Amino acid sequence: MKITNKKAFFDFEIREKFEAGINLTGAEVKAIRLGHADLTGAFVKIKGLEAYLVGSKIFPYEYARPDNYDSMRTRKLLLHKKELISLKSKIEGANLTLVPVSWYTTSRLIKLEVALGKSKKKFDKKAAIKKKDLDREQEELLKNKY
Repeated sequence: MKITNKKAFFDFEIREKFEAGINLTGAEVKAIRLGHADLTGAFVKIKGLEAYLVGSKIFPYEYARPDNYDSMRTRKLLLHKKELISLKSKIEGANLTLVPVSWYTTSRLIKLEVALGKSKKKFDKKAAIKKKDLDREQEELLKNKY
C-alpha cells in the first residue's frame, strides 16, 4: 500500500528524498495498511537530534479501542544520527523544508519517504498548471489523430 502526498509536489520543488522509519502504535499500523492516512499539510520538524512528523492524520482503526486516540499527534521519525546532522545542515544552509512525500510498506515495515524541498512561488505553480494543460491537449490531439 502506498499513500502519497500530492500537494507536496505541487507546493514544493523536490530536491532529495530519504527513507525514514516511524514510531507507530499497532492500531495506527493497521490503519495505514488499509490506506486510512493523510499527509496533506504535514511537515517534519527537527529538534536537537530527533525528527518529528507534525500534522499528519491517521484515521482511527475501525476495530481498535477509541480510548484517548489522537489522530493528529506528532510521531517520532527513526533516522540515523549522521542522517539527522546532514539534514539539519542542509535545511539551515539552503533554506529548505523537510516534506513527507509518501507512506509505503516494505515487507512488514512501514516507512515514510521524506524529501528536501524548496517552496514554490505562486507564478511557479501557475506555470506548472499551464504546462500540464498544454501536455494534456497535445496528447488528446495525437490520440484523435491516430
